[in-house]
Amino acid sequence: MPNMNRRESLFRLGTSLGSVALASLLADEARADEKPNPLAPRKCHLPAKAKNCIFLMMEGGPSHIDTFDPKPSLAQLHLKEFTREGVQKSAMESGKRYYVQSPFPFEKHGESGADMAENWMHLSSVADDLCFFRGCQVDSVNHPTAMYQMNCGNRFGGDPGLGAWVTYGLGSENQNLPGFLVLPEVSYPQGGAANWSNGYLPAYYQGTPLRPKGSPILDLQPPAGVTPERQRANLDLLSEINARHAVEHPGHDDLSARIESYELAFRMQMEVPEAIDISGEDEKTLSMYGIGNAATEPFGRKCLLARKMVEKGVRFVQLYNGSWDSHDYIHRAHGNLVRGVDQPIAALIKDLKQRGLLDSTLIVWCGEFGRTPDNGVRGGVAYGRDHNPNAMTIWMAGGGCNAGHTIGATDETGMTAVEEVHHVRDFHVTLLRLLGLDDNKLTYYHAGRFKQLSQFGGKVIDDLIA
Repeated sequence: MPNMNRRESLFRLGTSLGSVALASLLADEARADEKPNPLAPRKCHLPAKAKNCIFLMMEGGPSHIDTFDPKPSLAQLHLKEFTREGVQKSAMESGKRYYVQSPFPFEKHGESGADMAENWMHLSSVADDLCFFRGCQVDSVNHPTAMYQMNCGNRFGGDPGLGAWVTYGLGSENQNLPGFLVLPEVSYPQGGAANWSNGYLPAYYQGTPLRPKGSPILDLQPPAGVTPERQRANLDLLSEINARHAVEHPGHDDLSARIESYELAFRMQMEVPEAIDISGEDEKTLSMYGIGNAATEPFGRKCLLARKMVEKGVRFVQLYNGSWDSHDYIHRAHGNLVRGVDQPIAALIKDLKQRGLLDSTLIVWCGEFGRTPDNGVRGGVAYGRDHNPNAMTIWMAGGGCNAGHTIGATDETGMTAVEEVHHVRDFHVTLLRLLGLDDNKLTYYHAGRFKQLSQFGGKVIDDLIA
C-alpha cells in the first residue's frame, strides 16, 4: 500500500500476522464495495421509514424552560437567591444568582397534551406530530465546543458532521445536487464551517452551504458566451489530465473528490436554479410559510427550500437560526426568535404531510444545550438564563419517530434531566437508526482505528422510535 503511513504500518505489523491478514481482507472487501459514484444511493443497514433528514439548528441554546418544559415551581422561587449544594456562600458573593420564572404561560395542545409556551401559536397546531425528548445531556457550556458536539459528535472539531455521516452511509437520491446542503445565516454559527465538515471522511461528503443573500452559490451561471458544449469539452479535457495524474499518485482522495466536484458543479448549473426558485409556488403556500412578512420570511424561505430539496432527493438539509443565547431580557429575545421560526416550522410539517413526505422525512429541532433556571444580575435585571449542559429539549417529527409523546423529564426547576437521561451520543445513534443506519457498522478507518459518529458507541433510545 504505497500511501500507508507509519502509524498504519505499525498497526498492521505490530499486532500479529492474524491482524495483518484481517486488515488485508477488510481492504479487499472495501475495494469490492466501492462504487464509481461515491454519492450513489446505498442500501440502509436496517429497515426504516426515514429517507431524508431536515435538521433545524437553533444556535445559541434555546431555553427549554421557556419553550417546551414548563416549571411552575419557579413562580414561587422567582428572584430568590440561587444556591447550589456544595457551593460555599463566599464563592458566590462576587456575583449573586437568582431564580428566574418563565415570562411565558404554558398550555397543553393536541390529544397528546404536549406542553408549549403560549407564543408557539402555529407549532401547537401540529402538536400530535411531535416527539419531545427532555432527557438529553451534553458535555460543554461553551458555544463552539457544544456546537461541534451536537453537529459532529466531538467537542474539539475536525470530525464529520451529521449530514456527512448520513450521506456516507446512504449516498444521495439526486446526483445533480449535493447530498448534504446547509442553509446558514449571513454570519456563520460559532465554530464556522467545521460544523458541516466532512472531517476525515472523503471530501465528497462535506456540506454545501447556500448563501442567504444574493446568488445561493457563487458562479452558478457560466460567464457570458460560454456554452454548455464548451464547458463539457473543457471538463472532459480536465478530467483526462486529472485521471493521468491520479494514476501516478494513487490514494489521493482529494483529487478524486475534486474531479467529481467539477462534474457535480456542471450538473448543478442545470438543476439548482429551478430547485432554489420559489417563484413557482402559489400564494397560499408562500403565505403559509410566512413569506412576505418581515419577521418570518428569512426562516420561512429556508423551510420552503428545505421542502423543495427533500422533494428533489437531497439526503440531509440543515437549517440554522441564531441568537438564542438569551442572558438578558428573555421575554423579548426568545419572543422575537419564536415569532420568526414558529410559523415556518409548522408550515414545513404541514406541507410535507400533505405531500405524503412526512413519513419519509425526519425533522429534528434542537440547540447545542439548554438554559439554567437562574441567572446573575446584569444591570439590575435578572430576567435571563445561563448555559446548561445537563438539561435541554429536543423534538422530532416524521420519519418514524414516536409522535405524540414526551420522553424523559427534568427536575422541578429544569436544572438537570432526571428521567430517560441520555448523553447526546445516544441521541445521535437513535437519529441514525431512524434513517436505517447502525452506528456500529457506519465506521471509517482513520488514525489507526475505525471511527464512528458516537465516538465509542452509544445506545438507541427505543422510546423515541414508534
